Amino acid sequence: MSDENLKRIVIEPVTRVEGHGKVSLLLDEQNCVKQARLHIVEFRGFERFIQGRPYWEIPVTVSRLCGICPVSHHLAAAKAMDRIVGGEKLTPTAEKVRRLMHYGQMFQSHALHFFHLCSPDLLFGFDADPAIRNVIGVAERFPELAVQAVMMRKYGQEAIRITAGKKIHGTGAIPGGVNKNVSIEERDFLLKDLDQMIKWSRSAVQIAKDYTVKHLNEIKDFGSFESNHLGFVREDGAMDLYHGNLRALDAEGNVIFDQVDYQNYLDYIAEEVKPWSYMKFPFIKSIGPEKGWYRVGPLARVNICDFIDTPEAEKERKEFKALTKGKPNNITMAYHWTRMIEVLHSIEKIKELLHDRDLQGTDLVVKGKRRDETVGLIEAPRGTLFHHYRVNKDDQIEMANLIVSTTNNNEPMNAAVRKVAQDHLSGKPEITEGLLNHIEVAIRAYDPCLSCATHALGQMPLEVSLYDHAGNLVDRKVKS
Repeated sequence: MSDENLKRIVIEPVTRVEGHGKVSLLLDEQNCVKQARLHIVEFRGFERFIQGRPYWEIPVTVSRLCGICPVSHHLAAAKAMDRIVGGEKLTPTAEKVRRLMHYGQMFQSHALHFFHLCSPDLLFGFDADPAIRNVIGVAERFPELAVQAVMMRKYGQEAIRITAGKKIHGTGAIPGGVNKNVSIEERDFLLKDLDQMIKWSRSAVQIAKDYTVKHLNEIKDFGSFESNHLGFVREDGAMDLYHGNLRALDAEGNVIFDQVDYQNYLDYIAEEVKPWSYMKFPFIKSIGPEKGWYRVGPLARVNICDFIDTPEAEKERKEFKALTKGKPNNITMAYHWTRMIEVLHSIEKIKELLHDRDLQGTDLVVKGKRRDETVGLIEAPRGTLFHHYRVNKDDQIEMANLIVSTTNNNEPMNAAVRKVAQDHLSGKPEITEGLLNHIEVAIRAYDPCLSCATHALGQMPLEVSLYDHAGNLVDRKVKS
């Protein structure tokens, strides 16, 4: 059957994600799904319009890619520019200030996603009335949880403000170091709420864990599939969200590559282009585009690391891995559990750093041998973030390639859409909001940041239409 004879359903935009995207479904006369795609309907131009700009501007410029995770782009670009000035071996103060900034970002971003965007589905159910299945509904039904969500995010943002100068689009990291330390007063400001944040982080892990275990039979196949996993690990195999070497495992836990210096990422990773999305499709070269795609983010990071170097998060990691007897967990909805494990890990690392006197050091910047090409990587909240630059003799950017976290997860998100559509939409006689939300739930598990992956053009209306094989309008739904 040709595409002209198939029904087309469009979900536009996908809701409760950062940025704009749509899903298109093609169904035959029996309403069986023949094709399901996540389209990114935004366009990112940063790689082009930063060309010609001086390299020292870039850590601040690229943070404008997004207002949700500007710290991640700020730090990835700063790590790249460290190498341009020969300052990649940061002073203890500079590295620890940056790490505090980064863990503050992880903490606030994960809290935002879990409580504000995903918790309505988990607390009320995928098919619940959309009038209550939102953050306002959560606040009315679970007011204490809503307060916790707001205060956890606020705490992470305060850590960013103190280290980066402001909560959004800060300027704290510069090539070769940082432009300020953390004063005793700023440290004490963060210390006063630390114990409460640790308690709330423990409870957040418990919420996600309890949901996963209780609903395991329902979610184990929900948008799930076997996949490769990629991310950072330290040289000893520990999770490290700021710096490390690349490791990739397959669905069974076999090593694809390990301890790869990310300066050489192009020897291992390539990007495929498809005409129906502004996002590219990265894959592992040795496997190829058909089966070489991989997942990144909390699920991948917990799957690939040998251990977590903070005690409470490590205890939770062991319990998580026990669910699959030590093998990688390929359950898409398990992203939520691992995301909260990282929240706990982040606040434990924040506690360590706040008690480290190096934060008050005054040796902030180093420089060394100048380079012309550089790669900076960081584990952003949504996954591994690649920044690759080439600088000319006049200190201007002449090439930039960014593979953002959501781009790395592009094919897995499409696979999740296909799986959910085939399992839950095929054969159904009409569109229902609850069925459409099942698809969005699977996408939201990845915490996609479409603004990072692309760049917005205009307003995106929400209208879903169903046509029969002859092209006649059968059903139409509009959300306000």
